[in-house]
Amino acid sequence: MTIPHLGEILSVLAALIWAASVVLFRMSGREMKPLALNFFKNIVAMVLLLVTLAAVGQNLFRDAPLLDYVLLTLSGVLGITIADTLFFKSLNIVGAGLSQIASLSYSPFVILFTFVFLGERLTAGDLAGAALILVGILLTTTREHASETSAHDLRVGIGLATLSVALMALGVALAKPVLDRSPVLWSTSVRLLAGVVALVLLTVVSPRHRYLWSTLRPSRSWKVAIPAAVLGAYLAMIVWIAGMKYTQASTASILNQTSTVFVLPLAAVFLHERVTLRKSAAVAMALGGAVLVTLT
Repeated sequence: MTIPHLGEILSVLAALIWAASVVLFRMSGREMKPLALNFFKNIVAMVLLLVTLAAVGQNLFRDAPLLDYVLLTLSGVLGITIADTLFFKSLNIVGAGLSQIASLSYSPFVILFTFVFLGERLTAGDLAGAALILVGILLTTTREHASETSAHDLRVGIGLATLSVALMALGVALAKPVLDRSPVLWSTSVRLLAGVVALVLLTVVSPRHRYLWSTLRPSRSWKVAIPAAVLGAYLAMIVWIAGMKYTQASTASILNQTSTVFVLPLAAVFLHERVTLRKSAAVAMALGGAVLVTLT
């Protein structure tokens, strides 16, 4: 039995799952430092991915060119070890809503890096969409009346979120040739393993290494951190891939961007973040830019 519009449904579901995980990550960040939270959620996701690989009969190490492993490793270190840590730091500074708006700069960065490294061409629509997204981000970097975040912290938080997305996009551009010729689940697992190994090395040299490793011991913070890791680092990825499988990639990408729309009301309800006219305008511009970038 074929379910009508299954890909579209899954793509929206992926956006909703990610939006929920962003709120949970924000809540987890109140008790866990950014590096510790990133370390914890990737360990959880790695365990789940290894179980999934075994369940579907795939091996973590397959007969692939060394260059594939190198590119996936670089992608994992950039996108998981560094980018995710910066994103969690941004969440702690400016909250879920503003960080998620800044994440809409992902499409322009992907276009830029694939143009530089893979030779993909830019269109007028790409440039117009990137400009709209940039304006949306700039709207969020100006402090509003009665805001609890200082102008300096606002700039730092949005800057960290944007840098995080840029590094993530660079990691995607590096991994794209490998993804085109390799199983998705295997590529994702190798990339995540590289990110986890780099995080482990960071914890070893960190002066707070005991605290970082202590996050793996059961504690009160697990009540939120585990659901956040399962949703954001594992389930959202699988549903996102399924959405891409059952509909056109451009359609799925547009629907994935609705996570920003979902985050604002969820953050308002569960985190008591204010939904202001400026935030709403920023979301509208950034989403409009994302649609332009994806369709042209």
